[in-house]
Amino acid sequence: MTLLSVRGITTGYGPSIVNRDVSLTLGENEIITILGPNGAGKSTLLRTIVGLVRPRAGSVVMDGEDLTGRTPDVMAKRGLVLVPEGRRIFADMTVAENLRLGAYARRDADGIEADVEVMEGFFPILAAKRQQKGGSLSGGQQQMLAIARGLMARPRVLLLDEPSLGLSPLLVKEIQAIILGIGARFGASVLLVEQNAGLALSVASRGYLMQNGRIVTCGPISELKDMALMRELYLGGATEPAS
Repeated sequence: MTLLSVRGITTGYGPSIVNRDVSLTLGENEIITILGPNGAGKSTLLRTIVGLVRPRAGSVVMDGEDLTGRTPDVMAKRGLVLVPEGRRIFADMTVAENLRLGAYARRDADGIEADVEVMEGFFPILAAKRQQKGGSLSGGQQQMLAIARGLMARPRVLLLDEPSLGLSPLLVKEIQAIILGIGARFGASVLLVEQNAGLALSVASRGYLMQNGRIVTCGPISELKDMALMRELYLGGATEPAS
Protein backbone atom coordinates (compact mmCIF):
# COMPACT_ATOMS: atom_id res chain seq x y z
CA MET A 1 0.00 0.00 0.00
CA THR A 2 1.36 3.44 -0.97
CA LEU A 3 1.92 5.67 2.03
CA LEU A 4 3.72 8.62 0.42
CA SER A 5 3.37 9.75 -3.17
CA VAL A 6 5.49 12.54 -4.64
CA ARG A 7 4.17 13.54 -8.05
CA GLY A 8 5.86 15.76 -10.60
CA ILE A 9 7.72 17.94 -8.10
CA THR A 10 9.55 20.92 -9.55
CA THR A 11 11.28 23.20 -7.09
CA GLY A 12 14.14 25.64 -6.81
CA TYR A 13 15.60 28.79 -5.29
CA GLY A 14 15.14 32.15 -6.97
CA PRO A 15 15.62 31.74 -10.73
CA SER A 16 17.35 28.36 -10.35
CA ILE A 17 15.44 25.11 -10.82
CA VAL A 18 16.79 22.27 -8.65
CA ASN A 19 14.23 19.46 -8.92
CA ARG A 20 12.54 18.82 -12.25
CA ASP A 21 9.34 16.77 -12.48
CA VAL A 22 10.38 14.32 -9.73
CA SER A 23 8.03 11.49 -8.78
CA LEU A 24 8.42 8.64 -6.32
CA THR A 25 6.38 6.43 -4.02
CA LEU A 26 6.99 4.90 -0.60
CA GLY A 27 4.97 2.05 0.88
CA GLU A 28 4.07 1.06 4.41
CA ASN A 29 7.04 -0.34 6.36
CA GLU A 30 9.35 0.17 3.38
CA ILE A 31 12.86 1.59 3.09
CA ILE A 32 13.72 3.30 -0.17
CA THR A 33 16.79 5.30 -1.13
CA ILE A 34 17.60 8.21 -3.41
CA LEU A 35 21.10 8.07 -4.85
CA GLY A 36 22.95 10.58 -6.94
CA PRO A 37 26.07 12.73 -7.14
CA ASN A 38 26.54 15.91 -5.13
CA GLY A 39 24.34 18.67 -6.53
CA ALA A 40 21.75 16.28 -7.96
CA GLY A 41 18.97 17.87 -5.88
CA LYS A 42 18.44 15.11 -3.32
CA SER A 43 18.46 17.27 -0.19
CA THR A 44 16.24 19.90 -1.80
CA LEU A 45 13.74 17.18 -2.62
CA LEU A 46 13.61 16.05 1.01
CA ARG A 47 13.22 19.66 2.18
CA THR A 48 10.36 20.09 -0.28
CA ILE A 49 8.59 16.96 0.90
CA VAL A 50 8.56 18.17 4.52
CA GLY A 51 7.50 21.72 3.66
CA LEU A 52 10.76 23.61 4.12
CA VAL A 53 10.79 24.49 0.41
CA ARG A 54 7.57 25.24 -1.45
CA PRO A 55 7.24 23.37 -4.77
CA ARG A 56 6.61 25.30 -7.98
CA ALA A 57 4.71 22.37 -9.45
CA GLY A 58 3.63 18.89 -8.41
CA SER A 59 2.19 17.44 -5.24
CA VAL A 60 3.03 15.64 -2.01
CA VAL A 61 0.33 13.17 -0.96
CA MET A 62 0.48 11.34 2.36
CA ASP A 63 -1.93 8.49 3.02
CA GLY A 64 -4.32 9.91 0.43
CA GLU A 65 -4.21 13.50 1.76
CA ASP A 66 -2.74 16.24 -0.43
CA LEU A 67 -0.25 18.11 1.77
CA THR A 68 1.37 20.19 -0.96
CA GLY A 69 2.61 23.53 0.34
CA ARG A 70 1.83 22.83 4.00
CA THR A 71 4.22 24.17 6.63
CA PRO A 72 6.80 21.91 8.32
CA ASP A 73 4.83 21.77 11.60
CA VAL A 74 1.76 20.52 9.76
CA MET A 75 3.86 17.99 7.89
CA ALA A 76 5.33 16.75 11.19
CA LYS A 77 1.88 16.37 12.68
CA ARG A 78 0.87 14.33 9.62
CA GLY A 79 3.88 12.09 10.14
CA LEU A 80 6.56 13.42 7.75
CA VAL A 81 9.77 14.09 9.70
CA LEU A 82 13.22 15.03 8.38
CA VAL A 83 16.54 14.22 10.04
CA PRO A 84 18.68 16.78 8.21
CA GLU A 85 22.20 16.49 6.89
CA GLY A 86 24.73 17.63 9.47
CA ARG A 87 22.65 16.41 12.47
CA ARG A 88 21.82 19.94 13.67
CA ILE A 89 21.32 19.00 17.26
CA PHE A 90 21.20 21.73 19.91
CA ALA A 91 24.74 21.72 21.22
CA ASP A 92 24.00 23.64 24.44
CA MET A 93 21.05 21.44 25.44
CA THR A 94 21.29 18.06 27.11
CA VAL A 95 20.59 14.82 25.31
CA ALA A 96 17.25 14.52 27.14
CA GLU A 97 16.29 18.10 26.22
CA ASN A 98 17.13 17.46 22.57
CA LEU A 99 14.90 14.39 22.59
CA ARG A 100 11.96 16.28 24.09
CA LEU A 101 12.31 18.98 21.45
CA GLY A 102 11.68 16.32 18.83
CA ALA A 103 8.17 16.00 20.24
CA TYR A 104 7.43 19.74 19.99
CA ALA A 105 4.22 19.14 18.02
CA ARG A 106 2.86 16.64 20.55
CA ARG A 107 0.74 17.46 23.62
CA ASP A 108 0.82 14.12 25.46
CA ALA A 109 3.34 14.83 28.22
CA ASP A 110 3.21 11.33 29.68
CA GLY A 111 3.67 9.78 26.24
CA ILE A 112 6.63 12.04 25.51
CA GLU A 113 8.42 10.99 28.70
CA ALA A 114 7.66 7.35 27.93
CA ASP A 115 9.13 7.78 24.45
CA VAL A 116 12.29 9.32 25.89
CA GLU A 117 12.77 6.05 27.75
CA VAL A 118 12.02 4.10 24.57
CA MET A 119 14.71 6.04 22.70
CA GLU A 120 17.20 5.47 25.49
CA GLY A 121 16.45 1.76 25.23
CA PHE A 122 16.92 1.73 21.45
CA PHE A 123 20.03 3.95 21.68
CA PRO A 124 21.75 2.88 24.94
CA ILE A 125 24.54 5.43 24.56
CA LEU A 126 21.94 8.20 24.85
CA ALA A 127 20.76 6.82 28.19
CA ALA A 128 24.33 6.85 29.47
CA LYS A 129 24.77 10.46 28.37
CA ARG A 130 21.26 11.84 28.90
CA GLN A 131 22.43 14.79 31.06
CA GLN A 132 25.42 15.69 28.88
CA LYS A 133 25.29 18.57 26.43
CA GLY A 134 24.64 17.53 22.85
CA GLY A 135 27.77 19.32 21.72
CA SER A 136 29.93 17.06 23.87
CA LEU A 137 28.90 13.91 21.98
CA SER A 138 30.99 12.29 19.27
CA GLY A 139 29.86 12.53 15.65
CA GLY A 140 28.29 9.08 15.71
CA GLN A 141 26.52 9.78 18.99
CA GLN A 142 25.18 13.06 17.63
CA GLN A 143 23.82 11.21 14.59
CA MET A 144 22.05 8.73 16.85
CA LEU A 145 20.62 11.63 18.84
CA ALA A 146 19.41 13.30 15.64
CA ILE A 147 17.65 10.11 14.52
CA ALA A 148 16.16 9.55 17.98
CA ARG A 149 14.95 13.16 18.07
CA GLY A 150 13.21 12.61 14.74
CA LEU A 151 11.56 9.44 16.03
CA MET A 152 10.22 11.35 19.05
CA ALA A 153 7.66 12.90 16.69
CA ARG A 154 6.28 9.40 16.07
CA PRO A 155 6.67 9.72 12.30
CA ARG A 156 5.03 7.52 9.73
CA VAL A 157 7.80 8.48 7.29
CA LEU A 158 11.30 9.31 8.52
CA LEU A 159 13.44 11.11 5.94
CA LEU A 160 17.16 10.66 6.56
CA ASP A 161 19.60 12.98 4.80
CA GLU A 162 23.17 11.60 4.69
CA PRO A 163 23.14 9.87 8.10
CA SER A 164 26.58 8.28 7.58
CA LEU A 165 28.33 11.51 6.60
CA GLY A 166 31.72 11.78 8.30
CA LEU A 167 31.39 8.55 10.27
CA SER A 168 33.90 5.71 10.53
CA PRO A 169 33.13 2.35 8.88
CA LEU A 170 32.33 0.86 12.30
CA LEU A 171 29.79 3.58 13.05
CA VAL A 172 28.33 3.25 9.55
CA LYS A 173 27.51 -0.38 10.44
CA GLU A 174 25.76 0.85 13.59
CA ILE A 175 23.71 3.31 11.55
CA GLN A 176 22.88 0.50 9.13
CA ALA A 177 21.47 -1.61 11.98
CA ILE A 178 19.50 1.36 13.32
CA ILE A 179 17.89 2.09 9.94
CA LEU A 180 16.95 -1.57 9.49
CA GLY A 181 15.37 -1.58 12.96
CA ILE A 182 13.25 1.56 12.57
CA GLY A 183 10.36 -0.16 10.81
CA ALA A 184 10.14 -3.09 13.21
CA ARG A 185 10.56 -1.01 16.37
CA PHE A 186 8.70 2.19 15.47
CA GLY A 187 6.47 1.26 12.53
CA ALA A 188 7.92 4.00 10.31
CA SER A 189 8.88 3.87 6.66
CA VAL A 190 12.23 5.37 5.70
CA LEU A 191 13.22 7.60 2.79
CA LEU A 192 17.02 7.62 2.75
CA VAL A 193 19.36 10.00 0.91
CA GLU A 194 22.87 8.64 1.22
CA GLN A 195 26.19 9.15 -0.58
CA ASN A 196 27.49 5.85 0.81
CA ALA A 197 26.02 3.58 -1.84
CA GLY A 198 27.07 0.46 0.06
CA LEU A 199 24.97 1.51 3.05
CA ALA A 200 22.00 2.62 0.96
CA LEU A 201 21.91 -0.52 -1.16
CA SER A 202 22.22 -2.75 1.91
CA VAL A 203 19.10 -1.39 3.67
CA ALA A 204 16.68 -0.32 0.93
CA SER A 205 14.28 -2.46 -1.07
CA ARG A 206 14.00 0.02 -3.94
CA GLY A 207 16.05 2.94 -5.17
CA TYR A 208 15.85 6.07 -7.30
CA LEU A 209 18.87 7.53 -9.08
CA MET A 210 18.95 11.31 -9.54
CA GLN A 211 21.09 13.40 -11.88
CA ASN A 212 20.74 17.11 -12.55
CA GLY A 213 17.52 17.32 -10.56
CA ARG A 214 15.73 14.48 -12.35
CA ILE A 215 15.05 10.83 -11.62
CA VAL A 216 16.93 9.01 -14.37
CA THR A 217 16.15 5.45 -13.31
CA CYS A 218 14.51 3.52 -10.50
CA GLY A 219 13.72 -0.03 -9.48
CA PRO A 220 14.42 -2.82 -7.01
CA ILE A 221 17.91 -2.70 -5.52
CA SER A 222 18.83 -5.99 -7.20
CA GLU A 223 18.15 -4.38 -10.60
CA LEU A 224 19.87 -1.09 -9.80
CA LYS A 225 23.09 -2.89 -8.89
CA ASP A 226 23.23 -4.32 -12.40
CA MET A 227 22.73 -1.00 -14.21
CA ALA A 228 25.77 0.39 -16.00
CA LEU A 229 25.05 3.93 -14.77
CA MET A 230 24.99 2.80 -11.15
CA ARG A 231 28.24 0.89 -11.55
CA GLU A 232 29.86 3.91 -13.17
CA LEU A 233 28.75 6.34 -10.42
CA TYR A 234 29.08 4.20 -7.33
CA LEU A 235 29.80 0.54 -7.27
CA GLY A 236 33.34 0.63 -8.53
CA GLY A 237 34.52 2.23 -5.30
CA ALA A 238 31.73 1.48 -2.86
CA THR A 239 32.26 -0.76 0.11
CA GLU A 240 29.12 -2.49 1.27
CA PRO A 241 28.60 -2.85 5.04
CA ALA A 242 28.34 -6.38 6.39
CA SER A 243 24.77 -7.61 6.53
